[in-house]
Amino acid sequence: MEFSQPDDNNNFSLTRFESMLKTNHVLFFDSNEFENIIHHYLENGKIALAKKAIKLGLEQHPTSVNLKLFLTEIYIMENKFSEADDVLDELYILEPSNEEIYIQKASVFSKQDFHEKAIDTLKVALKLNQGEEGLSDLFALIGMEYLFLDQFDNAREYFTKCLALDIEDYSALYNIIYCYDFLDQNNEAVEFLNNYLDKNPYCEVAWHQLGRQYFTIKDYDKALAAFDFAIISDDSFVGAYLEKGKVLEKKKLYNEAIENYKITLALDEPTSFALLRIGHCHEKLGQDDLAVQYFYKTVHEDPLLDKGWIAITKFYNKRQNYQKALFYINKAINIDSENVIYWKLYAQINHRLNFLEEAERGYKKTLDFGNYELQTWLSRTDILIALGEYDAAILNLIQSAEFYPETAEIEYRLAGLYFTLHESNKGTYHLKNALLLNHEYEFIIEELFPKVLQKPSVQKMISESKK
Repeated sequence: MEFSQPDDNNNFSLTRFESMLKTNHVLFFDSNEFENIIHHYLENGKIALAKKAIKLGLEQHPTSVNLKLFLTEIYIMENKFSEADDVLDELYILEPSNEEIYIQKASVFSKQDFHEKAIDTLKVALKLNQGEEGLSDLFALIGMEYLFLDQFDNAREYFTKCLALDIEDYSALYNIIYCYDFLDQNNEAVEFLNNYLDKNPYCEVAWHQLGRQYFTIKDYDKALAAFDFAIISDDSFVGAYLEKGKVLEKKKLYNEAIENYKITLALDEPTSFALLRIGHCHEKLGQDDLAVQYFYKTVHEDPLLDKGWIAITKFYNKRQNYQKALFYINKAINIDSENVIYWKLYAQINHRLNFLEEAERGYKKTLDFGNYELQTWLSRTDILIALGEYDAAILNLIQSAEFYPETAEIEYRLAGLYFTLHESNKGTYHLKNALLLNHEYEFIIEELFPKVLQKPSVQKMISESKK
């Protein structure tokens, strides 16, 4: 539906309508006034007021097709699909060639994940369309439905039609590149963007996207040139400076990268991404004081950014300042206690400090939150062994074997644990398995279970397996 631009008459209608709501007096508005009032409220997210305007509008103009279309729009927003269908069926009888009815019907299908039906319905609306008005919107809607179906070639075709109607339709341009990206067709994307830039050579968005494609295929010199052209086209384009900084980092030109990241800080509000990257660049340059200053600025700017806390923690971890590393990873966990990366670092740092109970807790949390790396299982097992929690260690290893069956590191540990608990049959079974899987890991018995290695039966098995 098309609406007139806001003007004094529309503002007057809106003022009258809102004044009417505060009194018991019902004023008359023509249907066009109601349409503009409803459109205003929907645009501004004032759904309750839009619903009031639709109700009053239909009381005064019960045959208005456009007001009923607004009603279906509300029904669709509220997932009242059967109610929306009833109104649309009624409208179809009145105006079977009204394309807006088909667009709304397609929206009902789409909301219920019937995307193929939505596409067929939108294509009917396309046939009913007269001239180019609204054509681009229809192409975009069809393109989005194809995206929902992961039919990226078809989606790209319709977004390309949008671009043919309006060369500066950047939403369509982004969607086309998204399709290429999803299909890993980076070279094809490069070709497309170069052709587009032949027609629109000062389009900073296209240069930016071209640079991203070159970055993906590791052609850093061409990526750098593309981002430079984006900046020439718009010297306040923050995204181009950020991407250029990333390329310069790849080329190990850290000072130049810092310069570009700092430009973004001057152009716009500081971003945690830019601050973090500046910190990493200073770290690569051996400028530790500056590096940690920027890591602090990162978490100050965005306390919820996990990469900022991880950067500070790893900074101190690398320098073996484990107490400070532990202090900052604890702060991070207090902010987000379900971040698996935090818990893994927490466990590793406590392990290095020989705080075994806390380290075990950290590894258990890491596993609870879905990090099933073999080393996580083994580290937790070794701590449980050190703490004398043999039954818990066995249970942990049995769980790990579900993810890593026939793994020598697991079998040696199970063997040692069962021998320690004087369950010789189970110990023998697992030691034989371990020796068959890999001789080279037999040192695990010596390191974790020195008393078990002294058993003649164990020494005999190990010796015989080497023959």
